[in-house]
Amino acid sequence: MSDTGLRASPITPTVDFSADGIQHGFLRLPYSRDDSAWGSVMIPITVVRNGEGPTALLTGGNHGDEYEGPIALFDLARTLKTEDVSGRVIIIPAMNYPAFVAGTRTSPIDKGNMNRSFPGRPDGTVTPKIADYFQRVLLPLADIVLDFHSGGKTLDFLPFCAAHILPGKAQEAHAFDLVEAFSAPYSMKMLEIDAVGMYDTAAEEMGKVFITTELGGGGTSTAKTAGIAKRGVINVLRQAGIVKGKAAVSSTQWLDMPDGDCFAFAEEGGLIEPLVDLGDTVVNGQVIARIYPIGRTGVAPCEVHAKMDGMLSARHFSGLVKAGDCIAVLAIAV
Repeated sequence: MSDTGLRASPITPTVDFSADGIQHGFLRLPYSRDDSAWGSVMIPITVVRNGEGPTALLTGGNHGDEYEGPIALFDLARTLKTEDVSGRVIIIPAMNYPAFVAGTRTSPIDKGNMNRSFPGRPDGTVTPKIADYFQRVLLPLADIVLDFHSGGKTLDFLPFCAAHILPGKAQEAHAFDLVEAFSAPYSMKMLEIDAVGMYDTAAEEMGKVFITTELGGGGTSTAKTAGIAKRGVINVLRQAGIVKGKAAVSSTQWLDMPDGDCFAFAEEGGLIEPLVDLGDTVVNGQVIARIYPIGRTGVAPCEVHAKMDGMLSARHFSGLVKAGDCIAVLAIAV
């Protein structure tokens, strides 16, 4: 992306990306507000560099109510040693820091969804300013990008690592190699229903090797999903040759999301009754959920049918749904 005509980013790093050693600091973004006229948003960052080599950019908290990534990355930032690194690791456990502190998917400052805000704007509100810094400064430094996600408060997923089918087959193959090295219980060839403005898209259009995860959900984490995240990030760094040692690769079940029939949406709001659980197999036409109107009794529920054969890989989490909510995602076992 050309900087022609764009203002400089208002974000100032307190770390030197070219210096060897371990640095813990911040990305400081000025943010004038009622309780702090000359205040700033302080986004924690760690940089570990040891000579020349590839760079891994590791991010969590793209959505603020998803916790496996921040757990894995705050832990990695305190335990990774310079002598174990060849190249550079940039660790940002909470990319959308205001959302992370608030425990919300989007920023409480401007309601910005970080993962729909790229390429961002240096003269925008807080969320697009952060996206702009990633677009113009951090992504160009990276060779590989791992962005952790999980279901947040409204979705629950089978724990998987994922990458996208891409036009560039060498880039795609490298990404799926890292997905396999991550060694989540499931690995996904992923389809996005709305890729415009995504961090994924920004990285992939620059030619970066990009992988992501969905590791549970419900607005919390578990010992199992946090453990998958912690093991997975080290495996990826080892597979990429950035951290010493061999990736501890274990078996994974590959899944594919071939088209839009994977997604089921609520056409009516109400109380949802799931009829299948995560990991269950379904057949085309099967009723996978019922939605009961909640305004009166004695009314028949709306039935939601599968549009394909597959496995339930994600579901709506809370018990009440609105029209338009994604209530189920199916995938095909490869």
